[in-house]
Amino acid sequence: MNDDLGLFADDPAEPLERPSDPEQFRRRKRRRMVTAVAGIFVLLLVGGGVLYGASQLMGIGSYEDYDGPGTGEVVIEVESGDTVSAIGSTLAEKDVVASAKAFVEAAKNHPGINGIQPGFYLMRAQMSGAAAVERIMSPEAKVGRVEVRGGMRLEDQLAPDGKTTPGVLTRLAEATCVGTNGDCTTSEEMHRVAETADLAALGVPEWALEEASQAEPHRRLEGLIMPGVYDVRPGESAEQVLREVITSSAAVMEAAGLPQAAEETGYSPYEVLIIASLVQSEGIEGDFTKISRVIYNRLEPPAMQLGLDSTINYPLDKPSLLTKAEDRQRPGPYNTYLNYGLPPTPISAASKEAIAAALKPADGPWKYFVKCYPDGTSCFAETQEEHENYIREAQERGAF
Repeated sequence: MNDDLGLFADDPAEPLERPSDPEQFRRRKRRRMVTAVAGIFVLLLVGGGVLYGASQLMGIGSYEDYDGPGTGEVVIEVESGDTVSAIGSTLAEKDVVASAKAFVEAAKNHPGINGIQPGFYLMRAQMSGAAAVERIMSPEAKVGRVEVRGGMRLEDQLAPDGKTTPGVLTRLAEATCVGTNGDCTTSEEMHRVAETADLAALGVPEWALEEASQAEPHRRLEGLIMPGVYDVRPGESAEQVLREVITSSAAVMEAAGLPQAAEETGYSPYEVLIIASLVQSEGIEGDFTKISRVIYNRLEPPAMQLGLDSTINYPLDKPSLLTKAEDRQRPGPYNTYLNYGLPPTPISAASKEAIAAALKPADGPWKYFVKCYPDGTSCFAETQEEHENYIREAQERGAF
């Protein structure tokens, strides 16, 4: 009897007899099918290898690449977690390089490429992969980055030498300007938005809204931008820049303990932020908790004026701690020589360490302190007499 199973017999001339046992027949059929599939798989592997070799000989695996350093200006963003391949894809989408592979292949000779930080970079159009790698790794390519340090203020400061040091708002405005033809937010526009925009819309946390809204317009955002490094998108509007920076700062403040931890101090979260800014402006980090204790001790009944020089110079936009007698006698909400209690707003950007000190001051009876060593270290006293002795010693050391 002729049967299709004869195709798998050892001798095709002799038809394969169907086993009398059906189960044995099915097993034998499955084995022969597996053998056939395996043979097909081997043929596919061999064929794929042949095709790959041919593609290499014919240049199919090559990639496009531009020549030279490129022209014009193109801003690209490197996001957190981007791999070299992801950066290459971003460059290719912006026509900075002809293909992502051109960048990836050129980057293989630069181990430092993996250290590229998130942020914005000023590149050129139609660069070679090698030129793009060199450019993105150069310091001048990084744009839109603003560093806010502890003690910095919103407004520009007049230095003792007569020069002006840009404040936080001016620095943020400058960061929006990139290249020769970029759209810029001016310092004037940044200040206008800071003074007039809705505070909640700018990202000011709910616990600070009421007290900040009562401040003078050009002071109401003081202290609400934390120290840190911010990447500002070139060409971004003043509203968007401030919203992103203040929202980010609010998250850092929350991590530092505001507003929750303020409940244990007896002061509102905003008042704690004011204390932290005074601590930041008056001393070095090693003295933060002691300075905080002096402030708390002076605020407690029977209350004393805080008598802090930093608050005198704050409305004068002077960074120096030294004050003039006539300035200390000038009435105003920030004059802690004449007024009791805290000033109406923070006077600078307070670091996480300063906030921690404001939330938990050191234990001690001190009510006075003065910078008494050239490195900025302060001496703390319980009495006026002891304080005056420290002042004389500080002057002898040349501390101020």
